[in-house]
Amino acid sequence: MKKPFSLRQASTRWWVLLFALAAFAAARYFGSREVAAPARLEGRTMGTTWSVLLDGPRADGRLAELQRGIERLLVEINASMSTYDPSSELSRFNAHEASAAFEVSPPLARVMRDALEVHRASGGTFDVTVGPLVEVWGFGARGVRGRVPDAGQIEELLAAVGSHRLSLDGGALAKAHPRLRVDLSAIAKGDAVDRVSDLLLQSGEPNHLVEIGGELVARGVNVHGEPFRVGVEEPDPSRRSVRLAVALRDRAIASSGNFRNVFEVDGVRYAHTIDPRTGWPVQHRLAEVSVLHARCALADAWATALMAAGPDRAWALALAQGLDVLLLEEAPDGGFTERVTEGFARVLLRPGGQGAAR
Repeated sequence: MKKPFSLRQASTRWWVLLFALAAFAAARYFGSREVAAPARLEGRTMGTTWSVLLDGPRADGRLAELQRGIERLLVEINASMSTYDPSSELSRFNAHEASAAFEVSPPLARVMRDALEVHRASGGTFDVTVGPLVEVWGFGARGVRGRVPDAGQIEELLAAVGSHRLSLDGGALAKAHPRLRVDLSAIAKGDAVDRVSDLLLQSGEPNHLVEIGGELVARGVNVHGEPFRVGVEEPDPSRRSVRLAVALRDRAIASSGNFRNVFEVDGVRYAHTIDPRTGWPVQHRLAEVSVLHARCALADAWATALMAAGPDRAWALALAQGLDVLLLEEAPDGGFTERVTEGFARVLLRPGGQGAAR
């Protein structure tokens, strides 16, 4: 049996949980009132779960039809972008050690174009070739957690890491180093969310919320004819709770955090977010990033890029790129300070609040 594409295991970051506050959950969180139950579809993919909420009930036959269509699409995406399936398109590219170009499908070429563009725009803090460094630090599917690798080993791995060593010409993907490997964990889930949403739109379902492993896109309105309400997790490693929420309509949201997947050696804390430029875990006080975007693939990638950049550079990048973001930074008193762009503030909600935060 082939292993699934496990974003949970292969990810270069910890995927922050985003709660979909639908139906009765939204009512409890923002005030009690009678609500209709939305139709819900769900399953497993990419080593995690997926779910879809619609704006009301549907006939069983209609739900079964949508379920089959979504599952077929997700199987197709895995067959293209899995790093766990040796027969996948991406695995075959990774095994291709020649410098000659490797022809890839249009969906994979699109994701690679997005990845290379965010790599360039972020100054290298987003990099889909960072996987070997994640592994050596023990944050991937292999490697030993809890030990600091030798500096020489890191330097050796850095020689075969770097998206600047990738080139894409149309559908022709090439690598400048034979050992370079691509892992799309930090963008593939977002792209899959976009593609499921597109499938629903094409299937006559304009009002829906799609979620895969915590990355979401909302189209249209919920059962009340209002934007979907989506919660962002409190950056607390001891429990899971909602810190705040956003009113999401025709937008995607993705988050990245640096507060759970960690270890400590000799009093130094090492988090799973690796700076691909140095090969070492980042050492800064940025705990969580949430990004709003028209496309979930780009929200996904930018959340990772900003998390690796650190608070001040992340804020500067967000402003330069016109991104709507929320940054949560650890404060000396143990709490968190928030930096929120104007666009993010417009859709921000608080527990018990009636509208966007001011």
